[in-house]
Amino acid sequence: MRGLDDGGTISGRIVETEAYTPEDPASHSFRGQTARNRAMFGAHLYAYVYFVYGSAYCLNVSSEREGVGAAVLIRALEPVAGIERARSNRGPGVADRDLMRGPGRLCAALEIDRRLDGVDLESDVRLWLADDGVVRPAVGASPRIGLTRGAEAHRRFYARGSRYLSGTRSLSPPD
Repeated sequence: MRGLDDGGTISGRIVETEAYTPEDPASHSFRGQTARNRAMFGAHLYAYVYFVYGSAYCLNVSSEREGVGAAVLIRALEPVAGIERARSNRGPGVADRDLMRGPGRLCAALEIDRRLDGVDLESDVRLWLADDGVVRPAVGASPRIGLTRGAEAHRRFYARGSRYLSGTRSLSPPD
């Protein structure tokens, strides 16, 4: 969930992720810790937010013990609450399906930028992870999207049958 300065919230259910580990040539941690990727080396459940392609932010969740550079990229959310605010952030005419489909779109919809890099996703009121009690869907796996190194690894995980996934449908068979 994203807590906004005006007291509002925007939230979504995670439906697509990609995993990155230290030995992975596609990982930002592959060459070691830097000022940019410092949050990736923190304790698990901290936000690692970076700017990519000069145009979009991406949100990752650190996933290992402190000192190990591993994280999970949040690729897509199913919109749950604050949908009108998310739509306002993304621009007029954006369909619900496209509000948070893709890591850059997700961050734009939720107003996520580098100011949230390094926040504790268990306790920070600006950005946190929560279980909404919905039964977890069947999970599929596929190669990650848009990589040139380590592309063959099946480290992209998605909610089977979700209409909010990024990428082509052939990457995400429903069963």
